[in-house]
Amino acid sequence: MVDKIVDNLRADEIIRTAIVTGRLQPNQRLVEAELTRTFGVGRSAVRTALARLEQEGLVEHQRHRGARVRLVEEREAVEILETRAVLEGLTARHAALSATNDDVDRLRGILARMRQLLDEGDLLAASDENVVLHQRVSDIAGHATAARLIATLKSQLVRFQYRTILLPGRSERSFAEHAAIVDAVARRDPDAAETVMRTHLEHVADALRSSRP
Repeated sequence: MVDKIVDNLRADEIIRTAIVTGRLQPNQRLVEAELTRTFGVGRSAVRTALARLEQEGLVEHQRHRGARVRLVEEREAVEILETRAVLEGLTARHAALSATNDDVDRLRGILARMRQLLDEGDLLAASDENVVLHQRVSDIAGHATAARLIATLKSQLVRFQYRTILLPGRSERSFAEHAAIVDAVARRDPDAAETVMRTHLEHVADALRSSRP
């Protein structure tokens, strides 16, 4: 019984990671037998994993066609960002109330790495540090329910991750917005932290709208 539970959890994580990292592409069919061979997990574990990932919005089942990686369209991506703005505003508020001096130092360290990468012209790596900073704010907040919901929403946005950072001027505006978030947390100002986090993600949503190919 324990082995079955472990196998199911392993299959969840393997397939989720393959989707989030782009190894499994949007609209790609997910055939149980192929996933079993590719990832070395049991077929029943794959079936359970696909059902769970459907609940997370990463997989969809089509009648008579089976499962596939769900394609998130731009309009839904904007809605996800708007929802994240509310939830991450909440985590920023809690982070401002909970942050220690060490927490603030770590946030400033992430911000410094982001600044260095931007100065070197490495926009994609700077975007990766953006993700690290948001995760650190969530960790400081310690709000488990918000963190779980945010993680689910983030996983659906993987193919949009780098689109907005490449817009002219967006990288510097993004850095300024992240600096404002860190400053609000450092001041232990929950109202400001929530406001600047929500504003930042609303601006990301606006940038995504304007980046339409």
